[in-house]
Amino acid sequence: MLNVIKPNKVALITGASRGIGAATALLFAEHGYDICVNYVANDLAAEQIKQQILKLGVNCITVKADVANSSDVERLFSTIDSELGALTVLINNTGILKTQSRLVDMDNERFSQVLNTNVMSCFYCCKQAIKRMSTEYGGFGGNIVNVSSGAAKSGSPNEYIDYAASKGAIDTLTIGLAKEVAGEEIRVNGVRPGMIYTDMHADGGEPARVDRLKTKIPLQRGGSVNEVAEAIYWLASDKSSFSTGTFLDVTGGL
Repeated sequence: MLNVIKPNKVALITGASRGIGAATALLFAEHGYDICVNYVANDLAAEQIKQQILKLGVNCITVKADVANSSDVERLFSTIDSELGALTVLINNTGILKTQSRLVDMDNERFSQVLNTNVMSCFYCCKQAIKRMSTEYGGFGGNIVNVSSGAAKSGSPNEYIDYAASKGAIDTLTIGLAKEVAGEEIRVNGVRPGMIYTDMHADGGEPARVDRLKTKIPLQRGGSVNEVAEAIYWLASDKSSFSTGTFLDVTGGL
């Protein structure tokens, strides 16, 4: 009987140069994963995360790629194939947020860009990951965790309906894909962060947004990126082995 050697644990985290993505990359590294830190612009931040990961005794590469661009995604995955080996975990974390606005004041380009970046990036990366993980393609299985948002449920009126709509699409994609590949040893789950202290709120024009709204949260505080990373890791780990097509709300009770 032939001995089948399973690959090392390899995780790709998109948008991993800051915030939730960076915290998730570090947590997976602590658990022995080789890491690909994907980022789109900030070379220095990506390199800093890489150096922190290398100190944990695992391999790490950084790949600058716009995951809303299909050719960039193909290059990203090919780089992982050649430098880290077979992918076992994909964390779709990339997302953009625009300045707070009512829908009637949003221009067409803004709405299109938010949906294209947040939704198409997930589609492109899931497609490439399945080709590598699926037992139908000769893979050993794997896990995909999509980072959605509490906004998918609230709709974010008067602020980010475009962002909320994109995360609603991610939720639906997660449910459908989970059912589609369940028989191919791939689990697909989602995490919905709520009011988390990240730089993204500055992108929306209000860096202190969490502090303004935290009294509306049942737990009376904002969340940390590490708390979200722990939820992501649990869903990608064997401890959640009977969960697919499901979501963890990291929202403080909202």
